[in-house]
Amino acid sequence: MVLVGVPTPDMKLELPLLDIFGRGGSLKSSWYGDCLPARDFPMLVAQYKQGNLDLDAFVSERITIDQVEEAFEKMHEGKVLRSVVEIQSVKEL
Repeated sequence: MVLVGVPTPDMKLELPLLDIFGRGGSLKSSWYGDCLPARDFPMLVAQYKQGNLDLDAFVSERITIDQVEEAFEKMHEGKVLRSVVEIQSVKEL
């Protein structure tokens, strides 16, 4: 079993350990996917550019920096999954 996500401090897990040991199972946590940005981000960008990773499907909306608070409100209300903040570079200004 892999526990995915970050639990709240009060969350507990009860397991019948005999079942885990009897079946040869294991328990592992995954802290934010155990990502190593220096290793994983270049690989993920390459997969995206090759069309093998559809990241666009995870973006609910594109916003500007001044819309961040509104985006958090929408997220808490369950209206959006993920907002991407688009920031202009100095060259574009």
